[in-house]
Amino acid sequence: MSTYLSHLTVLEHSASSYPDTPVFRVPRSDISTGQVHDWSSITYSQFKDDVEFTARYWRQILESDGVPEHSVIGLWLPGMTYQDVLHIYGLSRAGYVPQLFSIRLPNPDVVLELLKKAGSKALILDSQFQSSTASFPLPVHLAVKKQDMASFQYDLPPIRSTSNPDKAVFIFHTSGSTSGSPKLVPCNSRWLDAIVAKAKVTSTPISPCKQDVSVWMGSMCHIAQTFMLIGALQHGSCVIQPTKIGFSSEELVDMIHRCQLNRLNQFSTFLSIHLRNSRQNRKLLGYLQSLDQILISGLSLPQEDEDWAYKNGLNMKNLFGSTECGAMLLSMGGKGRDAPLLRPIPGTYYGFLPIDADTQIESGHKTSAQMLELVILSTSGDCPDASLRGNDGHFHTGDLFQEIMPGSYAFRGRNDDWIKSENSLRCDTKAIEDNIRATCGDLIQECIVVGTGRPSPALFVEPAPGVDHGKLKRDIIRKTRQFHSRRYLHEQITNPNLIVVVPSGSLPRTATKGNIRRKAVEEAYQAELDKIYASLQ
Repeated sequence: MSTYLSHLTVLEHSASSYPDTPVFRVPRSDISTGQVHDWSSITYSQFKDDVEFTARYWRQILESDGVPEHSVIGLWLPGMTYQDVLHIYGLSRAGYVPQLFSIRLPNPDVVLELLKKAGSKALILDSQFQSSTASFPLPVHLAVKKQDMASFQYDLPPIRSTSNPDKAVFIFHTSGSTSGSPKLVPCNSRWLDAIVAKAKVTSTPISPCKQDVSVWMGSMCHIAQTFMLIGALQHGSCVIQPTKIGFSSEELVDMIHRCQLNRLNQFSTFLSIHLRNSRQNRKLLGYLQSLDQILISGLSLPQEDEDWAYKNGLNMKNLFGSTECGAMLLSMGGKGRDAPLLRPIPGTYYGFLPIDADTQIESGHKTSAQMLELVILSTSGDCPDASLRGNDGHFHTGDLFQEIMPGSYAFRGRNDDWIKSENSLRCDTKAIEDNIRATCGDLIQECIVVGTGRPSPALFVEPAPGVDHGKLKRDIIRKTRQFHSRRYLHEQITNPNLIVVVPSGSLPRTATKGNIRRKAVEEAYQAELDKIYASLQ
């Protein structure tokens, strides 16, 4: 009978193998300036003890609410601190199933709907959401720091690998909204076991003679950092908590100096900032060149940045993943021309299936090369829940690739109207466009939503004849306010500065059907978009 590993069995083994080794470095900052004056260490044994202390606390609190073991419990947290990790791992250790909400989903009505869909029995949340959840019809508790938790004596059951592949372990949510709400992404022990195996491969140390030190990649309420932490734990590595996700180049250098950072895991948008800075700062470039690995994920790096990074000897690898499956493809790395090409992580079972010619043209891919959709086969351990699969039983990602060399692929965009934002979360542009046409059809002739790699989307509008441009922007914001209020922050257009009014018929279109070309609009108006987003910072 098969047994399935989990984040808890990984922690148990690592705390035994590396008890006095630091697992986290946490910043201690000056209250007045915000400057980090040192980075404190938390060892593996302390982490395990803190998880169990947190588990006992919440087990007692939830039992007093009448919440039974194995219940789903909502967690609405930033996911960026050690304390957030303790809540996630502590709830799992206490025998519950965490349902993880991003703080980028600020609408309490949508959160309550998702809690009900998942059958959650309670919600633990950050203080910023306390007032908006006062009327929730289930127990609601504030997340608390460990030093503020009461000590409860409760005998936790021993951690064991489960033999039940269908046992629920987590509930994530898709990073973009469909029909006004994210979808549930239920995760079972079979899926988590596959995540553990893939994370181990992805996080294998480059230099076995020293401890790997990486940095937080994103919120623990999203899959990327959850995946990377599971990988780090298996190798006795250390993870630094930065002051923010888009940390400065100065903070990067400080982490290299004082925390011995040797492995930078970062979304491409944020890495590009360091690459641009290093063009004017040879010292920073030297630090980037000294890293054992720079692991990028999310959006593809701009070609100019990628070429410059390889030319200057940066040890880069590209990781391709999704909420539903975690990491799926990993580049070869190295110095050759094939360094950026992606391959499936060993132990997975994927298909690269041709899309038909009509779909290829409609998607804007004007090339004679065959486009292939990445499909996660049902036999692959990381194939997500049946509710997310297609009619054929497999999970169709919608992500398109070209096979450049046998078994090696280059990403070529998506087979739909979704784009990825600055922090690699997804946004359904067609849903926004359809809403604008439905609510503002008398005011506009045509519209297109852009914003790949940006903090939020922007709208280009060709107005109806005689419409006042300034009033048009205000009317669009007013008429679409309710629609956007239900969406993630990275999907919202709530600022009139993010609406660009252009002359009728001026937006670039396809020659055959006359559809507006999203990528061409982004390229043609890049300078104007740069100014708009810079003004909003």
